[in-house]
Amino acid sequence: MKARRQRQILEIIRQQVIETQEELAEALRAAGFPVTQATVSRDIRELGLVKVPGENNTFRYAAPGETPPLRRYERLKRLLRSSVQFIDFSENLVVVKTLPGEAQGVASAIDQAAWPEIIGTVAGDDTILIIVKPKKLVNTVLQRLNQLARG
Repeated sequence: MKARRQRQILEIIRQQVIETQEELAEALRAAGFPVTQATVSRDIRELGLVKVPGENNTFRYAAPGETPPLRRYERLKRLLRSSVQFIDFSENLVVVKTLPGEAQGVASAIDQAAWPEIIGTVAGDDTILIIVKPKKLVNTVLQRLNQLARG
């Protein structure tokens, strides 16, 4: 039960902004784990969770070594603006052309953004292949990439 609860905690803090132990306890209860504040506190300590900067001068729980979402977003935006030459697509595949040597860094930032529509990326020296699922969400991914790339 403890291992399942702690896996659920890691999943919750990846998917939601959790600022307090009480918010985490509520999310666990909603997921079917009856917990007390003391149990949550122990789990936080055992998992080594840390508080990282969030939006509007707030702090949120994160796993140790996890890049805070705001930093991931800013990194992706910076890399897209400085490296991308053009973006095109065919069916459920998006192709991003970058400056030479930049594709792997941009692909890594796309992967870390953890957009649910993107199954994964493959990068060469100056080209990234993004696989989108389902196909109907390709336009959503294209719009988001173009918006970030153009500012």
